Amino acid sequence: MFGFWLLNRKYGLILAAIFLNFLAGCYPDPEVPTAVDLQKNPAHFPEPVYLFTDNEPSQAGFELGRQLFYDPLLSRDGTVSCGTCHKQFAGFADLDHTVSHGIQDQLGTRNTPSLANLRWDKSFFWDGGVTHLELVPLAPITNPVEMGESLSNVVRKLNRSPQYVKFFKKVFHQDSINSQQLFRAMAQFMGQFVSASAPYDQYVQGKTNALTATQVQGLAVFNSKCASCHTPGLFTDLSFRNNGLDADFKKDAGRQIITQLVADAGKFKVPSLRNVAVSAPYMHDGRFRTLAQVLDHYSQGVKKSTTLDPVLANAQPGIPLSPEEKQQLLSFLDALTDKKFITDPRFADPF
Repeated sequence: MFGFWLLNRKYGLILAAIFLNFLAGCYPDPEVPTAVDLQKNPAHFPEPVYLFTDNEPSQAGFELGRQLFYDPLLSRDGTVSCGTCHKQFAGFADLDHTVSHGIQDQLGTRNTPSLANLRWDKSFFWDGGVTHLELVPLAPITNPVEMGESLSNVVRKLNRSPQYVKFFKKVFHQDSINSQQLFRAMAQFMGQFVSASAPYDQYVQGKTNALTATQVQGLAVFNSKCASCHTPGLFTDLSFRNNGLDADFKKDAGRQIITQLVADAGKFKVPSLRNVAVSAPYMHDGRFRTLAQVLDHYSQGVKKSTTLDPVLANAQPGIPLSPEEKQQLLSFLDALTDKKFITDPRFADPF
């Protein structure tokens, strides 16, 4: 999940930037969403799962969460932050990295998932091993090949920082920092990652010229052949499915690792397709470099297995797609890119 764009920075410069940013954080920033903004849900979305219960959002909490998200202090050697792998321009996924990159240039086994629309998720990561938004950061922080740190040591480092102690006290009104505050601050930031301003969204809200003629045709194909799993408007049904990538699952059993059920072997979470055109590569292991390869898989590359999803378990496994339909689908998938979301300065690295 984490890479290394911070490797070439001097740690002293990072500390200076942190200090200056905290000074700037003492003054209101009109660009930062308010608590009211956080409660606004897109009309064509279902009700969110995470409702900020016992974690009332605030401008200061959002800013604290943003700083923590981009701070490599949370990793063992100070080289990796959440933002290292979850890049805004890629929909908070990791463009061009097959699997996660962590401290000391270590590699994980799975592709970095997008963080868009987390408030609507019931479970997180490819195998659904985390079931609460506030606990999402714990997995990468403590994963030995990602951030490689212990939670207790992260809290200790934060409490050693006068700037962080002051910032946390402003948000949570306590003299010392604990892990619950850490996770809640990050949830206030990540919970605002709402992607709902793509051309598709404009189209369903009545702006009929938001999509090209080819994209409208692609939408029709999508609704007929893709929407049962990638349900609009989240473009995922949040389920776990075996989509026929492999005939056996010795390398990665997916959901079965969590549930210990044989019936879950080879199943992975259905990812949202929002911003999919800017977040290659694809699948849980990043095996496909292009969306064209993804469509080729579904039309002619699906492998049979005992847990293959029934939607794909036809006489000829997969989904029949003509060359014309593939081009229409590729055009439509471009219409799921939310340029406002991936360039919004409110979500940018504050350092």
